[in-house]
Amino acid sequence: MRVLSVVGNRPQFIKSGPLSVALHEREIAEVVVHTGQHYDQELSQVFFDQLELPPPDHTLDLQTADVGRMEPVIAEVVAVEQPDWVLVYGDTNSTLAGTRAAGETPVAHVEAGMRSGDLTMPEEHNRIEVDRLSSLLLCPDERSAQTLRDEGVTGRVEVVGDVMADASFKLAAIARERSPILAVLEVEPRAYAVATVHRQANVQPDRLARILEGLGRIDGPVIFPAHPRTSAVASGRCQPPDNVRMIQPLGYLDFAALASQARVILTDSGGLQKEAYWYGVPCVTMRPSTEWKDTVEVGANVLVDDDPDAIAAAAADAAMPDHRPQLYGDGHAADRIADVLISL
Repeated sequence: MRVLSVVGNRPQFIKSGPLSVALHEREIAEVVVHTGQHYDQELSQVFFDQLELPPPDHTLDLQTADVGRMEPVIAEVVAVEQPDWVLVYGDTNSTLAGTRAAGETPVAHVEAGMRSGDLTMPEEHNRIEVDRLSSLLLCPDERSAQTLRDEGVTGRVEVVGDVMADASFKLAAIARERSPILAVLEVEPRAYAVATVHRQANVQPDRLARILEGLGRIDGPVIFPAHPRTSAVASGRCQPPDNVRMIQPLGYLDFAALASQARVILTDSGGLQKEAYWYGVPCVTMRPSTEWKDTVEVGANVLVDDDPDAIAAAAADAAMPDHRPQLYGDGHAADRIADVLISL
């Protein structure tokens, strides 16, 4: 069997690691295509280096998130490699481009069935279209599987867990042991907040200014590893407050060490909402909706949108619930995915 995996951004690099290992163990040939959607060194190559992943077989270096530009180039790779499956991850434009580029080759969608209910998000449209086009829908939990059944998708639905959990469970402790990032930044465990902002809606100047105002009202330092497009906006008229330390993007191990020892995480990232839960760190989500609803329902995550008062209040009150049920898998999703592919 031959599988072509399409990756393009940080969460996809992380998710691809455990699954690549599981595929290799079952003698499934994997061809990895890196679209170049994230082309900053600290958001791309560093993850292959730190996670000790083999280099991609095809590095397209497109340096764009435009689906129309990515699709024909990926299609050329599909035509050359002739895979049995095209494997896509999550909800990015690389995911949508890879799905469309597959043509007659069946698509397996990792992290299928997630919905925020917010159609103003480009990612929500990506999720819906990718799920409708996929032959195999690999869901992190029963809620997402039921969503797909309710939508009447035609592909095969399998609940396998979340491959990001596989990586997180294995690497968080290693990151805390190896990374010197807290010493470098001169912060103590549980005495700082971590913030990330990268969604297209949130990097609009007015909205980013409100988010930064809210972060500025938080007691203590807020460490803010900034996505390149966030930095570009913040360097203009959205200057960060004095307590907000906007730094360059971090490698995976440094960021895992930093986030897993924070007092609270404030983010608009779907992946980081899950990681916060697995780390046992309360999360404040600066969006009006989330696809990871279970984290909100159990009290580990609070939605605040871009309201400065709500951001500050949620950060001050942030606490993990006394009971933290297992969400989104047990760390063995990659094995289940590889076994499903073999069975088909």
